[in-house]
Amino acid sequence: MAALGTLLLLGLLLTAPPALGQRPGRRRRPPPPQSPLEAVGAQEGLSLPQLAGRWVLVGMASRCGYLAEHSHRLEATAVMVTVPDGQSLAISTFRKLDGTCWEIRQRYRPAGSLGRFVLKGRGYGSKVDVVVGETDPGTYAILYYQKGRSITVKLYGRSSRVSDAVVDKFEQSVRAVGLSEDVTYYFPTYGFCDSADEFHILDETQP
Repeated sequence: MAALGTLLLLGLLLTAPPALGQRPGRRRRPPPPQSPLEAVGAQEGLSLPQLAGRWVLVGMASRCGYLAEHSHRLEATAVMVTVPDGQSLAISTFRKLDGTCWEIRQRYRPAGSLGRFVLKGRGYGSKVDVVVGETDPGTYAILYYQKGRSITVKLYGRSSRVSDAVVDKFEQSVRAVGLSEDVTYYFPTYGFCDSADEFHILDETQP
C-alpha cells in the first residue's frame, strides 16, 4: 500500500448582490481570492486528437513537500494519451517504483471549455483541475494542475530533450503562477518503461 500511496502522490482551482432585507451597515463577506487557474488561458485552437500519442515528463514545478524531499529519486516518466470520445483525455502514466514499472490510468474529463479538464479518482480525495496552457502538439505541452489552492506546472515533450526556448516558456509559466526555480525539478532522460504487467496497474478512472 505504501507503493500505491507514493504513486498517487507523484502522479501529480462576481460577488452576488446583497440579499433583500439585509440589515443596513452589515458588512458582506469579501469575495474569495481568485483561483490561480482562473488567470491561466488554455491553448487557443486546441485540437485534442493532436495530443494523442506518447509523451515524456520533462519538468515539474510544485511546492509538494514529498517531491522536494525525494527529488533525488525521480524516475523517468512516460505518458500515453488517447482521446476516446473526442472530449476527454485517457492518460496512462508509466514509471518505475523500486525497479518495477507501474501504469497509472486516469481520465481527464471536459470542464466547460476547450483545454480545461477535471480529474477525479479514489486516491485524490477531491477533484484536480487541469488546463492545457500552451502546446505545440508535435513538440511540447505545458499543463497546469490545481487541487484546492495548490498548483503544479508540468512540461511534457514528445522526446526527453526539448529546446532551450521551450524550457524558457516553461520557466516563464512557472513564475507566472507564483512558483520559482527552487521548486522546479527536471526528470531523468533515460530508463523509461512503456508497459506494466497486470499486477502493477493502478486504475484511477473510476471515482
